[in-house]
Amino acid sequence: MRFPNRKLCTAVDGEDSGVSAHFKNPFVHELRFTPLQKLKIAVMTMTLFPVRLLFAAFMMLLAWPFAFVATVGHSEDAVEPLSWWRWLVDLVLKAIMRAMWFSGGFHWVCVKGQPALPSEAPILTMAPHSSYFDAIPVTMTMASIVMKTESKDIPVWGTLIKFIRPVFVSRSDQDSRRKTVEEIKRRACSDGEWYFPLTGTCTNRSCLIAFKPGAFIPGVPVQPVLLRYPNEMVRISSTPKQGVPLVFKILWLTLCQLHNSIEIEYLPTYTPSEEEKKDPALFASNVRRIMAKALGLPIIDYSFEDCQLAMAKGPLRLPRHTCLLEFARLVRRLGLKTGVTGEVLHEEASRARKLCGSRLDVEGFSQYLNQPLTEAVQDIFSLFEEHGKMDVREYVIALSVVCRPFRYLETIKLAFRMFEAQEDGAVVEDELAVILKTALGIGDFAVCDLFRAIDCQDKGKITFDDFCQFLENCPDFVEQYHCLSEPIPQPSRESTSPSESQPSTNGFCADFSPRDPSTRSTAHSKKED
Repeated sequence: MRFPNRKLCTAVDGEDSGVSAHFKNPFVHELRFTPLQKLKIAVMTMTLFPVRLLFAAFMMLLAWPFAFVATVGHSEDAVEPLSWWRWLVDLVLKAIMRAMWFSGGFHWVCVKGQPALPSEAPILTMAPHSSYFDAIPVTMTMASIVMKTESKDIPVWGTLIKFIRPVFVSRSDQDSRRKTVEEIKRRACSDGEWYFPLTGTCTNRSCLIAFKPGAFIPGVPVQPVLLRYPNEMVRISSTPKQGVPLVFKILWLTLCQLHNSIEIEYLPTYTPSEEEKKDPALFASNVRRIMAKALGLPIIDYSFEDCQLAMAKGPLRLPRHTCLLEFARLVRRLGLKTGVTGEVLHEEASRARKLCGSRLDVEGFSQYLNQPLTEAVQDIFSLFEEHGKMDVREYVIALSVVCRPFRYLETIKLAFRMFEAQEDGAVVEDELAVILKTALGIGDFAVCDLFRAIDCQDKGKITFDDFCQFLENCPDFVEQYHCLSEPIPQPSRESTSPSESQPSTNGFCADFSPRDPSTRSTAHSKKED
């Protein structure tokens, strides 16, 4: 794959921009501190941190019995009117939660704008979603939210979550998503308000990624809610690419700060047009533009599924400058990922192999996909073409990676099957280079030293078994043999010194990012009984 010679087109401040821009990888959060800051953290770790942690834990345990008693015998799906005793429990839990956040350094909460009445905007859409501290506005209102099913199993915190009667969704269960949409519609048409987290996953707040459409399907007025953490030292963000360790690290660093700032801004209520009511994607896109403009952030058309691709670990984890995230966006836009299984990929590989390495022009590629020659098809073609032609086997490799991001060996095996010679099932050096650079979504891959290391018998060719045996002994071959001009990123760090505060290059595709605004969102669903 290669980077097309295009300018980066995104939307900055809510307007389309055709000029080059630089964005951080939204699924990676980087932390880097000066020696003085490290000294401050060390002192706070020994003094303030344990006190705050113990007090916060005490407040959580104090809140648990109230939430537990209030949820005993109540269905998670029931939305009954607010009784006097539940109203009293609401007040108690709000006070306890506020004390807990205060102990964590959130001494005051800056609120801008005017919250709308439930009758004016039954749904509040909140973004950007970046950490568990985004729960602060939820605990201030005890609003119901849409969240992943696994959250209710968290000790103590899970009971508090059940108290606000959220809509649980399983990211892997398609039927669960359908039921979630139906429940959102039902609650949005009832009395009350609901928060929705719009992106479906945490980002580092450097941009707004694609919004999920759940909050917009009911077609009712929504009120956008913005979250900001204007802290000097630690940006409160925890991304899934770095997982649970970063979550605890952000918690630790946050509690080590004397004061943590948070701003909650309520934007004017957005009432959808008739066209937007019929098209939740358009509704989500227009709301995201307004929120991005107010935040001063660019919008980038990547989603939770792309986050899974960025999270994949192993010897072939994606480098910062990969084009596969852009490729994933395009194939998702064309519906080419729908229903793609291992069997389908093997059929695609057989089709590609029958072409015997024949290179297709853009019209031939369009016919191969059985798609009209649209701009999206041309964009996919431009990722692979050289001198106006492309090898469709590279497309199949890239499709396998984005559809099975955590099964890289099966992708490599599939690639060997397409490129190998029939007589001995082996590939030569140039073919290995094509396989690996396509699997990583990059334009250049120095394979010479690597190939010699695998081909220890100097046959001039290797098999898939040879590659697997080498991989067992040298899982970090990409770094060890200096195959990339830019190293694969290790856990990220956020620059905090003034000299490093300039925007960094987009970690996905530095020269080719989406031109069309995203059509999906994350929503928090808020309900006041």
